[in-house]
Amino acid sequence: MIRTRLALIALATTAFSPIAAFAQEAETETVQEARFGTVQVTAQRREESQLDVPLSVSAFDGGLLADLGVTDLTEVAKITPNVTLEVSRGTNTTLSAFIRGVGQQDPVAGFEAGVGIYIDDVYLNRPQGAVLDVFDVERIEVLRGPQGTLYGRNTIGGAVKYVTSGLSDTPTLDGRFAVGSYQQHDIVLSGSTPLSDTFRIGGAVASLNRDGFGENLVTGEDNYNKEVLSARVSAEWDVTEDFQLRFSADRTEDDSAPRQGHRLTPGLLTGAPVLGNVYDTRAGLNVVSQDVEAMGASLTAEFRLNDNITLRNILAYREDESVTPIDFDSLPAADLDVPAIYANDQFSEEFQILYEGDRLNGLVGVYYLDANASTVFDVLLDTTGQLLGLPGLNAQTFGDVNTETWSVFGDFTYDVTDRFAVTLGARYTEDKRTSQVLRRTYIGGFSEFFGGSPILIATTSDFDGSADFSDFSPRLSLAYDLTDDSNVYFTYAQGFKGGGFDPRGQTSAAPDLDQDGIVSPQEQFEFMQFDPEEVDSFEVGYKASQFGGLLNYSVAAFTSDYSDVQIPGSIGVDTDNDGVNDTFTGVTTNAGAATIWGIEFEGNATFAQDVINDGDLFNASWSLGYLDASYDEYIDAFGNDVADQRVIQNTPDWTASLRLAYDTPFNLGMNEGNLLANVMASYRGDSSQFETPSAYLDQEAYTLLDASIRWETADGRYGLTLSGKNLTDERYIVAGYNFTNEATNPPTPTLGLEGTLTGFYGDPRTVTLGFDFSF
Repeated sequence: MIRTRLALIALATTAFSPIAAFAQEAETETVQEARFGTVQVTAQRREESQLDVPLSVSAFDGGLLADLGVTDLTEVAKITPNVTLEVSRGTNTTLSAFIRGVGQQDPVAGFEAGVGIYIDDVYLNRPQGAVLDVFDVERIEVLRGPQGTLYGRNTIGGAVKYVTSGLSDTPTLDGRFAVGSYQQHDIVLSGSTPLSDTFRIGGAVASLNRDGFGENLVTGEDNYNKEVLSARVSAEWDVTEDFQLRFSADRTEDDSAPRQGHRLTPGLLTGAPVLGNVYDTRAGLNVVSQDVEAMGASLTAEFRLNDNITLRNILAYREDESVTPIDFDSLPAADLDVPAIYANDQFSEEFQILYEGDRLNGLVGVYYLDANASTVFDVLLDTTGQLLGLPGLNAQTFGDVNTETWSVFGDFTYDVTDRFAVTLGARYTEDKRTSQVLRRTYIGGFSEFFGGSPILIATTSDFDGSADFSDFSPRLSLAYDLTDDSNVYFTYAQGFKGGGFDPRGQTSAAPDLDQDGIVSPQEQFEFMQFDPEEVDSFEVGYKASQFGGLLNYSVAAFTSDYSDVQIPGSIGVDTDNDGVNDTFTGVTTNAGAATIWGIEFEGNATFAQDVINDGDLFNASWSLGYLDASYDEYIDAFGNDVADQRVIQNTPDWTASLRLAYDTPFNLGMNEGNLLANVMASYRGDSSQFETPSAYLDQEAYTLLDASIRWETADGRYGLTLSGKNLTDERYIVAGYNFTNEATNPPTPTLGLEGTLTGFYGDPRTVTLGFDFSF
């Protein structure tokens, strides 16, 4: 009898090859059936063999993610080439995502994401709440390169699809309980049941908790702790044999303590020394409590009109609110303290017509999104205010951005011969961005949004602007099957990311462009606005499955022409020319043009001994990515081209992973079962947090080592897993703040008096013991 986990080991154990669900009937499974060429993915909005998809896509089955101990979306970057997914600075649930050097790490309203995040085909318009916890998941797909002719929202860098588990025709109940380092205690339950032959309901709930990796030495709170409660419900109704409805809703509440940074330099005002534990902080800001709530619902309808045409409609609504106290300077006094509120909502509607024929397959679609993003934050500069005789100096920003966009897209593949296929796609998009930016200066402390009643002394921005952006983005792919189990392809795709208005811009700082002595409303408009980005991507690839599916690999090489790169940032401003920056302004420009090229190599090899008779099974899987990314042009605020002094942020040159897995029959007492051991190393090369290199914040290359051992019963109903992550206890920076001039020694502050240079770190070594069951 072949073991239940055979297909998972033969293919899904590769953290680097696309995967699909495997048959539950272990007796009918064979290594031959777990072939790379028969894996089904939905990268092109239809189920098809991954071997036939002419683009770079990696997918990870829910079982594999559980075996790897993947707890949230950011960990997928460990096992995917040229991908960066990180928790944004100062938060627990905001995502910074980059694929092949293209992304966006600024979380405030007004900036679009460079990488699209999807939950069950619903695009998340904002990064808040996008650090998705992984539970009750069927698979996660990562598509690298521009996506626009197949997906609801155009995404310039790539897309990450989070696909939740479907509902079963028979009652099911699954559970997982885990305890571990830092008082970790997790409970995850999921299940479904049919109420009739045509109607099914299901749900899942996860309570994820642990203490902090460090401590806030001022407030006594944990730092880097986790307290998350998340739930989903869903229902599926087969209205007729050809008409199905699926409803789903989810809600997440994150009551974790605020994640505060670690100072990398001593305080210049107080002389506060650098702490020994990078997870400890002295942040004193406690005017509001950390609180994150996110929820959403969607209704998907699918009607098969005939053997060739299917109609699909995806209707969705989502909203979230995050309240977070971010102590930039990470010291008790209010040197640079920023409490913030982010509130987002979105309504989306997508209609598709899918066609399946003997030689022609594809779709046409219409997409509409109406979204609002609001951000308000105070910047309390009390130490600066005391120096200037302005106690409680506060530079407040309120930004409200409405995005209304619609698009028409289509993508069709025609099989010219049995081996040669041509794909043509195109998208037309119209975006309308309306923005309000209100910036006010107070004395007397925090604003009314954070419980204060300060005195208004100046309004530095009172801006309302609206702009329209349109774009036509084509796609062309040529694919040729060299054999039944190998394929070569060429793909050209263009990506587009809309423009907007700087949500932190200060109109009073706008330059007098025509030198007439008056800064006109038009000059203020031009100062606040930034234009869309565009990427032209060219890719060639080869995919193959050999030795009956025991060796599977893909190779891709690509180059991208990245133009009008949006560079957001903030700088200190001295409003009264006394040599002290008493406020700040946002400066966002289309400063850059870049060329990015690279290679990606993914694969797995399975070695089996007498598999049919429950023999041992050994699997090796790997991932390798290389990126050469550099600016061809970078115009700074003074009009100078400083491309040779800038780098592409969050883009290591090398990423690599290697995983070894061993599966063998192993009985515990009278219980027949299997033992699965995994060891995985993941490597990331040197990278920079910002475009301007920093000797303090830039992260040198590092390697993370993870391992696990799992025993489960022969029928797969019960399992025990012991896993360890970051076993060498590496310290590595994933985000940071820098308001200093590093050209001086020590770095001098550009905002505040202490010098804000703080880092946020990845998780330390952790060990987890879990028990799971499935009925």
